[in-house]
Amino acid sequence: MSLSSHCVPWNRLLPMTMNHHGQPGGQPYPRPYLEPGANPTWIGRVQPGNYQPAPGNPASLPRQTWATPQAPRSRRSLGTLPLVIVGGVLALASLMLVLPFLLGNTGVTGFVIGFIASLIPLSVVLLTVRLIDRWEPEPKRLLWFAFTWGAAVSIAGTLLIQPLFALAAPTSSEEAFTYFMATVQAPIVEEFTKSLGLLVLILAARKYFDGPVDGVVFAFTIAAGFAFTENILYFGREIASSTDPGTDLVRIFILRGVMSPFAHALFTGTTGLIMGFAARRWHSGYAVLGFFIGLLPAMFLHNRWNSMGQNFLTEYFVVQVPIFLVAAVGIILLRVAEGKLTRQRLLEYARAGWFTPAEVEMLATSRGRRQAVRWASTRGRGNQMKSFIKGATALAFTRQRILSGRDVHVHQQDELEHLRNIPGLRAAVLQ
Repeated sequence: MSLSSHCVPWNRLLPMTMNHHGQPGGQPYPRPYLEPGANPTWIGRVQPGNYQPAPGNPASLPRQTWATPQAPRSRRSLGTLPLVIVGGVLALASLMLVLPFLLGNTGVTGFVIGFIASLIPLSVVLLTVRLIDRWEPEPKRLLWFAFTWGAAVSIAGTLLIQPLFALAAPTSSEEAFTYFMATVQAPIVEEFTKSLGLLVLILAARKYFDGPVDGVVFAFTIAAGFAFTENILYFGREIASSTDPGTDLVRIFILRGVMSPFAHALFTGTTGLIMGFAARRWHSGYAVLGFFIGLLPAMFLHNRWNSMGQNFLTEYFVVQVPIFLVAAVGIILLRVAEGKLTRQRLLEYARAGWFTPAEVEMLATSRGRRQAVRWASTRGRGNQMKSFIKGATALAFTRQRILSGRDVHVHQQDELEHLRNIPGLRAAVLQ
């Protein structure tokens, strides 16, 4: 079965035929050059001094005079497991504070109903995260760390810091106190505690947090967890305190679950975006600086949201909806840029004999990937094709890390590991 009416069967594209230059597909490639091909997008620019050709594929060379260097054997790394364990311990400890607080404000009935109702906006945000993260998926254990940080650790941190701001709040009237806590305390404390999870991730799992899309994915996940717990409080409190709980629950659900499920995600997403840009282009010190810079727009947006009063609907449609649309367009542009970056980096491996040009075109577009998975699924090899796509994408982004000039030796070892796996992943599809 062919991938489309305009494509030859994918399995006919996989075996590599070499010309006298040792290049796949019988088509000569120009030697690597920096401009303009090496910089296909604005999110992954490479400096001339950092550029280097991709390692050659010894198996594709008719006259092999050298071999790809072998990565030294080392003990298996624990990877992100320690981070996840520490995060789990922190989350459990935080729940010792968060759960009594929630139950004390909502009661058991309010807590249960609030929990169930909060699952709806949570599902919407997490589905969006999944869509954003499909191109180069983050490790599930790191996404779980991000969610539990938002749902438990950042909530506990907020509860601990809030009293300090309450001491500084004006006491002339209850209205002034409430306004201060909503427009000053909440933006500062909540954005700091949420974004602190991003700082932990960028320092402890830098390998997986090295671009703006990564920052947005982790930030949205943290914010989804925070909003989930906060919604339990708001929904449950309406049930516990209202004389007409059904009507009041519907009202607040429309406000928080329908009109603003992405509010926290947009606030914290600006911090993640800025940290991701800093991580891609510079070393960890600048990424930490990006944390403090990114807090400013997050706190500002949070402040503007909480400041909307009697003119809520007007400000919502005139200000907040356009901000949401701009954010959506920005995320789409980032995804497009990721595809271009993947294509260019895989083309560089194709010059070295690791992929055919047709494979690169398949791997670098959403349509090509869908067609390839559909074709492989008819042969019972859908999961194997997904693994091949995932491995090739990881290889492309590993090369981007190398060309950025950051931790080159470490990422070169990852590159060699990916290159050793690619032939096996390809063969698994064709079995």
